[in-house]
Amino acid sequence: MLDVLLIVLAMAGGGGEGAEATSTETLVLDTGDAQAPVVASSGEELPPGAKPEQAPEPEVLPHEAEQQVATGRFTTALEVKPIMDVTRSNWVAVRDFNGQDLVYVTHIWSWRCGLVAMKFAINDNPLEEWPLPACHDDTNSPNAMLPEDGLPYREFAAGSVETVTVQLIYDDLTTDRATFNRKGVMLP
Repeated sequence: MLDVLLIVLAMAGGGGEGAEATSTETLVLDTGDAQAPVVASSGEELPPGAKPEQAPEPEVLPHEAEQQVATGRFTTALEVKPIMDVTRSNWVAVRDFNGQDLVYVTHIWSWRCGLVAMKFAINDNPLEEWPLPACHDDTNSPNAMLPEDGLPYREFAAGSVETVTVQLIYDDLTTDRATFNRKGVMLP
């Protein structure tokens, strides 16, 4: 029954066959001495006198894209990304406990088998890697969190966490990023 509910959520989030694709194209502008690529949406024109922005350098990831085949076990980006998209507000939580701020990523760990990496940042600090436990592919529940996986939280000084930024890198090498403020993810 839970599988049916998750599939319905995934379909509602755009994971079905009727999902719309967003296209971008690269335009090349002649600037006289060099050509500069510009990313623009289909049919978009620059206003007169406007200078196009340079396309940002794509981040080079130290991972290889995995084949995307729906298995029903929620172990690929194809299956996990729609769920993570519709449950974005649950990615992290902050808890004031015993004079510390605890930042939880339990939800992300619960769907980690479709990810290759997760990065996070507290407040304005740069993103840093938060290692994900391995998937338990040899079990009926590959996304299960077992005692040997460790704890899905980190400790910080009391009241120090104002924002949490999370970047997910899926196993198809697409990324998703969100920033949460303390009040929005604070546990009672």
